[in-house]
Order: sequence, then structure tokens, then C-alpha cells
Amino acid sequence: MKTDHCLLIDGDDTLWENNIYFERAIEEFLDLLGHDSLSRAELRQVLDDVERENCQVYGYGAKSFVRSLHDCYERVHEMRAAEDHGRAIAELGERILRQEPVLIAGVEETLTVLRTRHRLVLLTKGDHEEQAAKVERSRLGPLFEQIVIVPEKTVETYATVVEDLKADTARTWMIGNSPKSDIVPALAAGLGAVYVPHPDTWVLEHHSFPETAERLLSVERFTDLAEHF
Repeated sequence: MKTDHCLLIDGDDTLWENNIYFERAIEEFLDLLGHDSLSRAELRQVLDDVERENCQVYGYGAKSFVRSLHDCYERVHEMRAAEDHGRAIAELGERILRQEPVLIAGVEETLTVLRTRHRLVLLTKGDHEEQAAKVERSRLGPLFEQIVIVPEKTVETYATVVEDLKADTARTWMIGNSPKSDIVPALAAGLGAVYVPHPDTWVLEHHSFPETAERLLSVERFTDLAEHF
């Protein structure tokens, strides 16, 4: 069992549920969107493409999501959403923002154990205001040495975070559910990475793992971390 490490831990879909609320909103949006010639799967692909483009410019979170819904509507129908549809789209985003964080089973108990052995830092990406509100409402903040909110998780992000924390790269691990954000760039930055799968991980966060990675660990659930750390 490893001791005295620095554990960087993701928030959305690692500590609390997140993407399921976006997926529910998307299903309602697709009902609203409709199209005579495009299938539901094709409409979803248009939305995925729009989100992929918009996230690079506007970042992540409910506000960016609503913008993408409007842009998708306009791209599909070649016109802006009518007033009633516009209100419906805005409400989808507001509902996500009002959602109280639902902790994933065993998270709080596992963090309570891990913090007696290691440095714990919550490292989450997205809109700063939205993410800070989630952390506060989750009531998990006191279990962490520090809360770090970044607009994106890149190799440079991890290098900067490790430097700011005065941590040892060789003894630092990133823990999360996203191959694209939590695993691949952390490994590239020389950190260890622990993949904690979630069945509803956002499709844009999917990514293949490196074929060879000495410091890659996969666990079935968050509670398994206590057995390894």
C-alpha cells in the first residue's frame, strides 16, 4: 500500500453524479428539436459536433451547454429557436444548475480514510463559478487540502498544478473517470493515473489509453482506492 502520496481527484462523475443530468436534458432537447429527415442518432451527432467546437471556445458547464443547444437548433433548422423553444432550452440549463450534487456510493467514507494517509487535492475542470458551487454543495471541501478549478486539463495543467503544490511528480496520482482529461494527459505529464470508470461518462471524454503505461491503475469503483492507497 502506497503512503504519503499526493492524490489529485476529479469531481464530476468521480465524486458526484454529473453527466446523467446532461443526458436527461439532451433527451428532452432531441424531443424538442425533431427533424423530418434526420434520425435521433444523427441529431445527437450534430449536437456532439457543436459541443466539441464550443467547448474549445466557451469551456464546460451548463452555460456552455445551453449555448450549444441553441447553436445545434440553429444548425439543424437554419433558424433561431422560437421564443417558446428558447425558454425550454434555457430551463434545461437552469435545471442542471439547480441540481444538488448526489455523491457516488462510498466516496465520503473513502476520502475520510485516504486523507489520513495522503495529501488530497480536488482537481476539477469547468466554469469556475459552477464548479465551486458544486464543491460547496457536496460538503466534501473540508476533506481536501486544496480545491483547484481549471478551465481544461492538459499536460501543462498537470505540470503547473504539481509545481504549485510543491509535490513530487513521481509520488503524485490523478484519479478520475475521464480517459481524455484525467488519464491521458496526467500520464503524459509523468504522473500516475487511476481510472475509475463511470457508465455515463460523457462521450467527448472518451479516449484510448496508451498501449504502455507503467503508472496506470484501473479500479472498479471509488471505494477500491483505499486498498491501493
